[in-house]
Amino acid sequence: MQITDVRVRKVAKEGKMKAVVSITLDNEFVVHDIKVIEGEKGMFIAMPSRKAADGEYRDIAHPINSQTRDRIQEMILQKYEQTLEEEKEEVAE
Repeated sequence: MQITDVRVRKVAKEGKMKAVVSITLDNEFVVHDIKVIEGEKGMFIAMPSRKAADGEYRDIAHPINSQTRDRIQEMILQKYEQTLEEEKEEVAE
């Protein structure tokens, strides 16, 4: 499985959530609403989730193993940082 596209939409309001991301897998399958969150130990991703009847949030889609989660998170955070750098360059011009 290859992540063939990452699209970052920055969140304008202040808070821990910094962006919402969509990824495309193998140019065939898209996962929307992955959140980029700033936590106490740094940036991380939260997979798309839905609030269940018991009030808990449950992931709608998620990686099966930690290696895949780490790979997805690394690509998303790299793209997020790249997006921030591109914004800085645009402001400087």
